[in-house]
Amino acid sequence: MSVIVTDTGFAPDDWEHDFHPQSALPESADVPALAVDLQSDANPEALAERISEIDLIRVNFPSFSDGRGFTIARRLRQLGFAGRLRAHGHVIADQYAMARRVGFDEVEITDELAERQPQDQWRARADWRAHDYQARLRA
Repeated sequence: MSVIVTDTGFAPDDWEHDFHPQSALPESADVPALAVDLQSDANPEALAERISEIDLIRVNFPSFSDGRGFTIARRLRQLGFAGRLRAHGHVIADQYAMARRVGFDEVEITDELAERQPQDQWRARADWRAHDYQARLRA
């Protein structure tokens, strides 16, 4: 199972539809909801023509030290993606504020990680607008 982390804390995953790899998207938009799985080496520009059809994009983080997913998220928002954007995989509580700043709405973590890093550790970073590097420099 997995746990969804938002600014309010832990929640169960409420997405009830399939995820499609970027390379195998359905031809038409006649699916009830379109969700795409992106790997950390994906080219977000490849989704540009269909970005308005997509309801949720889940970006994979193969390790907590791989920051390419943050760049992908920022680029998707710049391309105009307005749907749900989810970080998936090896994201740790210390990275939550960065994930929110670049455009992620939520983070999907394993039950094991949720046990090691409980909800209070994630919620401590939920005020992500107040704890950025530049604000600390100005103080």
